[in-house]
Amino acid sequence: MTLHVPASVFPKRSLSVRLATPRGFCAGVDRAIQIVERAIEKYGAPVYVRHEIVHNRHVVERLKSLGAVFVRELDQCPDDRPVVFSAHGVPKAVPDTARARDLFFLDATCPLVSKVHVECERRHAEGRHIILIGHAGHPEVVGTMGQLPPGAISLVETVEDAQAFQRPGDAPLAYATQTTLSVDDTAEILSVLRTRFPELPEPHKEDICYATTNRQEAVKRLADGSDLVLVIGSQNSSNSVRLVEVALKAGARDARLIDDATHIDWAWFDGVETVGVTAGASAPERLIEDLIAAIHARFDAEVTEDDGAREAVTFKLPRVLTS
Repeated sequence: MTLHVPASVFPKRSLSVRLATPRGFCAGVDRAIQIVERAIEKYGAPVYVRHEIVHNRHVVERLKSLGAVFVRELDQCPDDRPVVFSAHGVPKAVPDTARARDLFFLDATCPLVSKVHVECERRHAEGRHIILIGHAGHPEVVGTMGQLPPGAISLVETVEDAQAFQRPGDAPLAYATQTTLSVDDTAEILSVLRTRFPELPEPHKEDICYATTNRQEAVKRLADGSDLVLVIGSQNSSNSVRLVEVALKAGARDARLIDDATHIDWAWFDGVETVGVTAGASAPERLIEDLIAAIHARFDAEVTEDDGAREAVTFKLPRVLTS
């Protein structure tokens, strides 16, 4: 006779869980989400949003349930409903088209992305050709390149691109970067560019945003002593993907990007004594809470929170939504 003993009778294996600080929403993401929420409250549903407001499926689905309609281009928007531009920024042609149609629009571009746009315009006005370090096709890169006439910006994605880049004519150069890049990878690319073009001026302020930098520093601390690092974020979230890469480079034995707790393969935990947990800048904190609950259900988990930068940055909402 086989005796079936409920799994709950056996003691759970001990597991140390380290939570990164900071993690999750940054000020730009929080502002963008609030813009959509308040627009729906003030003007009613539907409110149209050009592209995903931020790169997180859970955020997008929740806003859809409130009355947001996500579209790829303005020609999918009716003339009589508000339109919100995503946090990643848009080419100048987009608001120009909206004005030509007399659309009411709200720009949720992160102010730190807008700063990059202004810097590029300033350098272009000085007669400089702009080198933009970033990832081709990312909405932020598309938006930044769309601030200037075609050919005014050259995109550099890798060290190899930096080595191969050729100055167009005798134009002086300047550079800018996507705000969500790996700090270390960008430093390598810049080192190559500065060796080749020593006259490159520094931007007024570092382009990679405070939130990206802080989360990468936090995940480096997690990787030191963690067998496995779990990063909550969507696959199309640049800053979340970078966190996985940073964790592996910093020494984590394994690092995984997961959309939420339901995407865990628990075989990853075989032989793991310490797991680090963080979230990209567009991932809600509730996803962390769900992940910790799932871990508690399977392990005798001791959860501690790492020390890290405490962020107090906030960005103002458009005045039309606060009056």
